[in-house]
Amino acid sequence: MGLVQLGVEVLALVLTFLGWVLVGVSLPNRHWRVSTVEGNVITTSTIYENLWMSCATDSTGVHNCREFPSMLALSGYIQACRALMIASIVMGSFGLIATLVGMQCSKFGGENYVLKGRLAALGGVFFILQGLCTMIAISWYASNITREFFDPLYPGTKYEIGEGLYIGWSSGTLALIGGCFLLCSCKIKDPEEKMIHRYQTPSRGMAFSHTHSHTEASRTHSSQYGRNAYV
Repeated sequence: MGLVQLGVEVLALVLTFLGWVLVGVSLPNRHWRVSTVEGNVITTSTIYENLWMSCATDSTGVHNCREFPSMLALSGYIQACRALMIASIVMGSFGLIATLVGMQCSKFGGENYVLKGRLAALGGVFFILQGLCTMIAISWYASNITREFFDPLYPGTKYEIGEGLYIGWSSGTLALIGGCFLLCSCKIKDPEEKMIHRYQTPSRGMAFSHTHSHTEASRTHSSQYGRNAYV
């Protein structure tokens, strides 16, 4: 087990774990989109929403939240973003389990390093899928915010991008980078393995051919010596 491979695997595990934690922080975060309704000192309020509820806070600090009444009454992109974010958490959980079992320094799974390498690669694939699901959901939600904000004919409340989306983008980026590192770590070879391969024991056929050639050369040398001995 090479130190380079071990370092890459540990770095990948740290990045993917942080990405998995951040996607769990981003999903329940209430500030996916934020809007400020200005008025006098009493009526100024901040409205913020996520995939599950809408909240409002007035200038005195009093806030009130209400959950969306029906999933079927929501916009299609919100339902899709919900499904993608939940799938992202599930993919990250599977990836974390596969990575912990497949790491070369892990005691799980014995010493079958071929199988452990495949499990680590599978964990990398799960984390890449997690990153893609997160990126698609966050970017899709953000694109609708910007489209409504810059549409002069949009009659509803115009929102801006909230902190929950930035956390989601960070999560997706870490998951993608960590997943790629896991896939690359499976291709790193130990220098000792290359030396063994270079000086590996010759096959049976090659050994027999080398022995036969050496025997023939010995016989030729002996016959020449025998003829010269009596001259």
